[in-house]
Amino acid sequence: MTTFVVRPQSRHAINATRVHAAIAFWRLLILVGLFAIFLLLIVGRLATLAFFEGSRAFGATPGEFVPERGDIVDRNGAPLARTIQGYAIWVKPANLVNDPKELAAGLARIFPDTPEAEFYAKLTAKAPGYLRKRALPEEVRAVHDLGEIAIEFPRESTRLYPQHELGAHILGFVSRDGKGALGMERVMDKHLRAPETRGKPVELSIDVRVQAALELELARGMETTNAKGAAGVILDSHTGEVLAMASLPSFNPNRPVFANIPDNGEIIIDGRYPISRQTNFVTNRVFELGSTFKPLTVAAALDAGTVRDLSLRYDATAPLAIGGFKIRDSHPSGRWLNVPETLIHSSNIVTARIADNLGQQRMEQMARNLEFDRRPSIELAERSRPLWPTNWGRLTTMTVGYGHGMSVTPLHLASAYGAMVNGGMWHPATLKKFKPGQKPVSRRVFSAATSARMRQLLRMIVVDGTGKKADAPGYRVGGKTGSAEKPNAGGYARNLVVSTFAAAFPMDNPRYIIIAMVDEPKGSTETSFQRTAGFTAAPIVKRTVERIGPQLGIIPDTHRDVDVSELMPLLWSPKGST
Repeated sequence: MTTFVVRPQSRHAINATRVHAAIAFWRLLILVGLFAIFLLLIVGRLATLAFFEGSRAFGATPGEFVPERGDIVDRNGAPLARTIQGYAIWVKPANLVNDPKELAAGLARIFPDTPEAEFYAKLTAKAPGYLRKRALPEEVRAVHDLGEIAIEFPRESTRLYPQHELGAHILGFVSRDGKGALGMERVMDKHLRAPETRGKPVELSIDVRVQAALELELARGMETTNAKGAAGVILDSHTGEVLAMASLPSFNPNRPVFANIPDNGEIIIDGRYPISRQTNFVTNRVFELGSTFKPLTVAAALDAGTVRDLSLRYDATAPLAIGGFKIRDSHPSGRWLNVPETLIHSSNIVTARIADNLGQQRMEQMARNLEFDRRPSIELAERSRPLWPTNWGRLTTMTVGYGHGMSVTPLHLASAYGAMVNGGMWHPATLKKFKPGQKPVSRRVFSAATSARMRQLLRMIVVDGTGKKADAPGYRVGGKTGSAEKPNAGGYARNLVVSTFAAAFPMDNPRYIIIAMVDEPKGSTETSFQRTAGFTAAPIVKRTVERIGPQLGIIPDTHRDVDVSELMPLLWSPKGST
């Protein structure tokens, strides 16, 4: 039989056990505490991101998220230019394993805007290079499926213009070295690249909705008349802010042309547009804009007091001979005309007489007040200097009065019309959105009384004169047609015309100026085979106003109009007519 003897544990052993248990307990407690702290840190960070970072505006994001180049947006925040991380397609020709001809054919199928020959040249070049500076993910996958190890797909920062050709001449583009090369990209280059400012988008004055409407209607007018080009601008007469500016044909800033390539009117061999398409006809080309100048001459005469009585008639029965030159009307009336009739029927003869009475000094001063003697006032670097008369003699004064002998940009004309109808205040045009409370630069060039009278006369031109096809019901459009023959080496080319319509609306409280110009239109069935502005440019204005009016908060109202009752009795009508 075995006997087990149980001995009580010694006091030393009991104390050792208790010490070990205490140590384990505190270790566990410390681990739990550390875990709790770690958990609290994670929760705190998530809360910070949710409540602070998530609500933070783009311009206030931490430095690591600030783009290399600032965004450009329209006046309502719609993106116009952004810098993103995109894909490029790069090739090392020395490492090719596939037939370059087959690869070139495959690449041309993926990118039909680039000729196969261009890809083949890059695949067989001595040095590595880009096959594509910018590519979509699906395009990258398609190229990857070609199975060529020498083709790589690096991620690079790239400038993206999500609206494509929309507003291309306003925005410009970025050069290969990442600097602004045209348009507002060029003007705002330092601001867009500076670390302290690039985090906040630059707000332009343009409205993409208005811009799209203007471009579409100009393109339609261009197509209808088989014209060489077209241009237009819409600005706020109260501030000078440009809401839209278009020059056609345009270009895609996502793929600009960097070389000076002659323009033959066709797409060049590498699939890109000719560089001349990058010329902004609104600010960087000058034209004789014809009869659109006549209201400015009348306004100057009203201000100077050389025209006081609008019922006074001037002889328009025969061409006006001056200095061996004869001034003629394109549609002779064969009678004496007063001022309203002169503008309604667009008489060169009477306008020349009014300019002659105004005199060279006051005529020239009016043109200088409207800054027709300098480049247009706007932020863009691409601005042409007007062709200013070298000799302001009597004949020059008379011809300038009806829009010949001096060439300016369409933007010059828009700013001048803004001053003529807004109460007489001239504002420089701007592509930057005004901040709340910001006051525009202004200078008085016409009296308020003259401006009020011109609003009546411009409205009468659209209702009863050459601008009838610009009359958008309910919008009270007022304006003036202008059709000018283009000068050439032998004088003027009678078969080449620049047709312009300068307008404002609503004329009872003019807010918006719109200029539409068609370069070398040809007659068609839609224009009754006419090339003049009343048939080519005026319909563009009508359709554009009808599209943008509601977008700008102007609701058509056929029960409102400019009061011209005091002037209507001055209009002659044949006996028996109503």
